[in-house]
Amino acid sequence: MTTLNPSAHTPTPYPYGGYEGEQYGYAPEPHGYEPEPHSYEVEHHPIDPVPANRPGGRFDGSYKRSEREPKRKRRRTKFGLLVRGLCLLVLLTLLAGAGTYVWAGSRLDGEVNLASLPSRAAPGKGTNYLIVGSDSREGLSEKQTKNLHTGSELGSEGRRTDSMMVLHTGAHGSTLMSLPRDSWVTIPSYVDPKTGIHHKPAKNKLNAAFSLGGPELLVRAIESNTGLRINHYTEIGFAGFVGIVDAVGGVPMCVDRHIVDDKAGLDLAKGCHNLTGREALGFVRQRHQEKEGDLGRSRNQQKFLSALAEKAASPGVLMNPSTMYGTAGAGLDTLIVDKSTKIPQLTSLFKSMRAVSSGQGKQLGVPVGTLGLATSKGSAILWDKQKASRLFTELREDRPVTG
Repeated sequence: MTTLNPSAHTPTPYPYGGYEGEQYGYAPEPHGYEPEPHSYEVEHHPIDPVPANRPGGRFDGSYKRSEREPKRKRRRTKFGLLVRGLCLLVLLTLLAGAGTYVWAGSRLDGEVNLASLPSRAAPGKGTNYLIVGSDSREGLSEKQTKNLHTGSELGSEGRRTDSMMVLHTGAHGSTLMSLPRDSWVTIPSYVDPKTGIHHKPAKNKLNAAFSLGGPELLVRAIESNTGLRINHYTEIGFAGFVGIVDAVGGVPMCVDRHIVDDKAGLDLAKGCHNLTGREALGFVRQRHQEKEGDLGRSRNQQKFLSALAEKAASPGVLMNPSTMYGTAGAGLDTLIVDKSTKIPQLTSLFKSMRAVSSGQGKQLGVPVGTLGLATSKGSAILWDKQKASRLFTELREDRPVTG
């Protein structure tokens, strides 16, 4: 049984183009009768032939088609090609990404096992990355070592750090905090990996933890003195640093004075420069021309790291496969991470660094109370206990940083 509406003289527009009925292959005549929606007692599936008692007839061609249908079909065809093209593009992108992940993941050196460390700080909110720039000469030839003014490979003193930063990411954005290597802190008890001798907790410079017990002791020292749980560890040596800077085509940097440091092999005139890998290494290592010594160097390192992140994220690098892979390869060749740090974590680290460099995060140093503190290990830096404690608490609880 069919109910018709004799008063209808204008076809009802169909939501997706054309008029009601076209989805079934027919169109009501301009002055014909229009069926009211859902008024049919005859049940049928949309793909079944249209009942003969409906205006317009069957699919056998006995009805008169709307003149709009061919045009709508052409639109659908073009739309379908566009969708298929986009799907193919997404698929190729995913496949390329997967290949990059496999390639990059196979080159990661996850030699640090944070899960095995004893007496760790309690887990906090957010994520903390420890970023370490070491003086490792691995990957450098004798000629490169001399050209970069890095000196010979260390002997009995072990590895040392040139920079230490904690990048905190959480609900309130990213905060990059520098830790001066001359900070006067308590080094936790440890067993010398070379001699097997057990050492009790003792006061020393923060940098000494890395030299005495490698990345593991450094992480424990930072956790015990800040209360921050380190979730991921990343370390890059001289060769990797220089390689990355050269791979991106240099990094723009402006200085407000003429900087000359023979020990770092740096002679940089006042003004703006595009630093090569060699010049960049000298810039982040020099401290003898800084009024505040190690604190001044820490600020330079933050400034340069932000500029490097911005350059690495520029279209000239990301849109150039040879440059992108060259940059990644240069970094991965000497990059040391902990076992839980994979490509997704490094990607998050880079994105957070990029946010900080673009002004969407904070860059700061540990609040300092005393400079040039005389100690048995030489001149050191003493943190402002009250202000530093407040900063560490804000980061640990993932609250907005007020310092």
